[in-house]
Amino acid sequence: MKVLTDQADLRCNHQAGVVSVAATQSLVTISGRRVLVERDPVGRPISGCPNVGATVKPCTATVNVQVGYSHFVEIEGRRVCLDTITGLTDGTPPGIVQYKVIDPGQDYVDQA
Repeated sequence: MKVLTDQADLRCNHQAGVVSVAATQSLVTISGRRVLVERDPVGRPISGCPNVGATVKPCTATVNVQVGYSHFVEIEGRRVCLDTITGLTDGTPPGIVQYKVIDPGQDYVDQA
């Protein structure tokens, strides 16, 4: 499982919806990229979701993380995000549409 950085590519299940990630800590980096920690993927804007229609709301933000935080590694008391992160978006149908990691933003650091 790879550690996520601020260059990670997260997308909604509709594949074109790109999550705008941002790191809230600056203590730990991998090749100059800040590592994402607990709560970083939550409440992030999503752009480009093609799921549109008269009664359909496209994914515009992440809502929560369901799985994907490290059980072993923390930075400043917050768990590190892994490439297994999945969570829900605010798209329709509510409580169903997820986002996931396409690329962790680095290829060097694993958590075994």
